[in-house]
Amino acid sequence: MPVHGATDRSNPPSASALRYEAVDLYRLTTPVLFGINWKVGAGERWAVLGPNGSGKTTLVQLASGYLHPTRGTVEILGHHLGRVDVRALRQQIATVSAGVTRMIVPNLSAREVVVAAGRGALEPWWDSYSEVEWERAGSLLASAGFGQIANRPFGVLSEGERQQVMLARALMSDPALLLLDEPCAGLDMGGRERLLTRLADLADDPAAPPIVLVTHHVEEIPERFTHVLLLRGGRVVVAGPISSALSPDSLSECFGLPLELKNDDHRWTSRAARRP
Repeated sequence: MPVHGATDRSNPPSASALRYEAVDLYRLTTPVLFGINWKVGAGERWAVLGPNGSGKTTLVQLASGYLHPTRGTVEILGHHLGRVDVRALRQQIATVSAGVTRMIVPNLSAREVVVAAGRGALEPWWDSYSEVEWERAGSLLASAGFGQIANRPFGVLSEGERQQVMLARALMSDPALLLLDEPCAGLDMGGRERLLTRLADLADDPAAPPIVLVTHHVEEIPERFTHVLLLRGGRVVVAGPISSALSPDSLSECFGLPLELKNDDHRWTSRAARRP
């Protein structure tokens, strides 16, 4: 079933999902982002890579409307940040992050965690849900191959299972923009590969919203992702189609050491360059 419905969200029809123009951001007096120019178009799937402290999470917090730029312009789904009700705007944006996961009540079942997102809630106690909503929540878990955990408490699930639940929860809200902040962090190899397979399927779905995924590792870029942005020290190293923007030179500049880069059957790997 399509993950993205036909809800009219009153966004400008030709608008980009995200547009950053000459964006600087300071936290108190500390500069974090410098002169960021970036555009995420409809149907694009972006990986954002960079070392610790490069500004990746800050970039996503701007995209979710939880931060405002110190200077420059940020447009989200065609709306100028600072001139729009961010409470309404955030209803169109789904975020998968460790911060959201920590807010989930552990005794909720996986299906309850997912269904509550349809009403913008963390818990399902405050609303009555239709059979269609419960079926959709179960279907989102089943389509990822995790239907068997639907009735298990969230607190007893493995890290990999929790991330699958959080992704299903994000899709339950029928978002116009999907933000994934280090979704593979803490996962074992099995959990990582299952999640990357699910994300590759999602990337291949023309009905899915634009996607931005933050990671430290090229190995965590799902297949069929279309674009990459590399950050270092709060500045863009390169941004563009992954086939041209992601290279040994750009990756080495991003992480500050000589790196090799390989693509094997549409999956990336990298390691320190061998000494001559």
